[in-house]
Amino acid sequence: MSTAAETVAVSAGRAQRTVTVAVAGNPNCGKSTLINGIAGTRLQVGNWPGVTVEKKEAQFSHGGRNIRLVDLPGTYSLSPYTQEEVVARDYLVHERPDVIINVVDATNLERNLYLTIQLLELEIPVVIALNIHDEAERKGYRIDRAALEELLGVKVVPTVATRGEGLSALMEAALAAVGTGRPREVSYGEDIETAARAVLARLQEQHPDLAARYPARWLAFKLMEGDSRVLEETGIAADETLWGDALDHLHQAHDEDLESLMADARYGAAAGLAREVVHKPQVRRQELSEKIDRIALHRFLGIPLFFAAMWLVFKLAFDISTPFVDWIDGVTAGPLSRWTEALLGTLGAPDWVVSLVTEGIIGGVGFVLVFVPVIFAMMFFITFLEASGYMARAAFVMDRAMHTMGLHGKSFIPLLIGFGCNVPAIYATRTLENPRDRVLTSLLIPLMSCGARLPVYVLFAAVFFAESAGTVLWSLYVLGIVLAVVMGIVFKRTLFRGEAPLFIMELPPYRLPTLKSLMIHTWEKGKHFLIKAGTYILAVSVVVWFLLNLPWGVQDRQESLLGRAGQTLAPLFEPLGFGRWEAGSALITGLIAKEIVIGTMGEIYVGAMDEPEDPPPSIGEDLREIGSSFLDAVQAAGANVVSTFGIASMSAEEEESPSGLKQAVAQAFTPLSAYAFMAFVLLYAPCVITAIAMRQELSTWKWVGVAFGYQFALAWTVAFVIYQGGRLLGFA
Repeated sequence: MSTAAETVAVSAGRAQRTVTVAVAGNPNCGKSTLINGIAGTRLQVGNWPGVTVEKKEAQFSHGGRNIRLVDLPGTYSLSPYTQEEVVARDYLVHERPDVIINVVDATNLERNLYLTIQLLELEIPVVIALNIHDEAERKGYRIDRAALEELLGVKVVPTVATRGEGLSALMEAALAAVGTGRPREVSYGEDIETAARAVLARLQEQHPDLAARYPARWLAFKLMEGDSRVLEETGIAADETLWGDALDHLHQAHDEDLESLMADARYGAAAGLAREVVHKPQVRRQELSEKIDRIALHRFLGIPLFFAAMWLVFKLAFDISTPFVDWIDGVTAGPLSRWTEALLGTLGAPDWVVSLVTEGIIGGVGFVLVFVPVIFAMMFFITFLEASGYMARAAFVMDRAMHTMGLHGKSFIPLLIGFGCNVPAIYATRTLENPRDRVLTSLLIPLMSCGARLPVYVLFAAVFFAESAGTVLWSLYVLGIVLAVVMGIVFKRTLFRGEAPLFIMELPPYRLPTLKSLMIHTWEKGKHFLIKAGTYILAVSVVVWFLLNLPWGVQDRQESLLGRAGQTLAPLFEPLGFGRWEAGSALITGLIAKEIVIGTMGEIYVGAMDEPEDPPPSIGEDLREIGSSFLDAVQAAGANVVSTFGIASMSAEEEESPSGLKQAVAQAFTPLSAYAFMAFVLLYAPCVITAIAMRQELSTWKWVGVAFGYQFALAWTVAFVIYQGGRLLGFA
């Protein structure tokens, strides 16, 4: 009886213990899709301690076991050359998860097995997810899974992450592998193995504590390679006598450094494994990816095609989202403001509280939230291009243009991230090995039009360029790219002389991303805008309201603290077409975040308008109007998509009652001054958070000062040329 009870207790304890599963794999192997398929909404996103590399974790139950899933950064190896590799390796070596799921691309097994072989050195149970298995089968590849399992001593599970196939079996295999001991060793040849045994013997004899702290075989290989990070951690960097003569034969027999020798041995093992288990058809047809790349990567057509693709993204994003923007605008500017004012009046709130809530909070934050549909639509289509494999081609195509700026194609990735938000783009420069490249790329990133500027563009484009709003948005993004190239050339010939290093980039095959994957990644990118709106944009909107009402009781907002500051700057902007105190005030607050430009304008213009004389409609009438206008927005969005692709024509509809902010902007600007203003907002300065990120990454305020100085001068010059040049051409 006692034996049975003990067995039950042990089983219960095992079931309750959380199993840590680390997921590792190359970039573009489908690892993110697989993680999302397993974890779904339970996935928590943050950063690894002390670095800006993204960290994803999930806690859930499977088969009665508590599981902690840790997504490691995508890496090609475990050598400490990039921050991602350092993070992945340190976690595996020091945290020692219970099991590793190694996601490999079944269509490119040889390259992926290079990382697999290094994972086996860590003496942690490994399960291989043979991902993108359906694509390999379509190509006619036949992978002998039984042979691969026999050669490596690990379980191999075929998966198709985009369809969720094999994920449950993969988790079952991972749980079954827990506690099964270390995987089979892959031999690197007699010379290397003999030297490794000698080094390991001396380690166990002279430094038994190190042999206990690290995976023994892995540690021996790292000491043989002269791995700088391991040598520093172990404190035996200068102790050549520990293994010096054990490596004499290797040095004599192989006239090369041991790090290269080990890399060659691993590549050789990976190639040998792939030849043993992968059988490809003798006659290979030209794949669809290669056919598309003949155009996408064409020397002359590649860049125009990229700009055409981006134009289509902006056109679709604007056309789909505009009806919903108008709907949200109508709700926040109408019913929500009226209901809030009525509620506060019922509660007996003083007039200044009513004004603060309706004008400061709803007027400030509300006018920013109006543009959420545009931002999410933009993130959706850009995510589609990334997941399809096209963005990697864009970086490749732009490599030649980047060389004219003294950079290489790898710098295009942080610049591309800048279209979403400049802050993570600045952090992404850590992947650039050369400090010169990091500084130059960081100075150019704020010229990339981030999502925070979109509310400004959408408002002005809707008011002045309704028939061609998508093209206007596209032109501003192109303007930022062109000016980044120009300033890159200027910096290359002045502050950053020197040749750009060579660039090698993997081009993944084209894939059709799933809707679920697109929605998850779009939400991850877009939710930061909502978080900003609910935190510091809300705080700044309240501060702006006070600045517009101080000295307390001021009647004319032009005489408020913010109004006086705007008046001081107004003459500076007069030659640019927007020398008004309202524009100057909005640009001041826009230094904190570009979205606040619209929030400030909303508080200035709408707050100064007279109250309507007609009594407001009832709540019932409001609700019916909200529902009806939402259905109209859905229909209009569908019609706009059809119109974009030229399937049918749609007549332009005039707005029956433009919102107060749009009406005020239409009176304060002309189309020419509006475009000059949008160009100025695009260029005039990095936001405060971007500036702080630059200071963190570049370890000095000097380059932050350079960024503010050159960007303001550039913004003023470009806006001046647009406005004055347009006047000379008769566009005023």
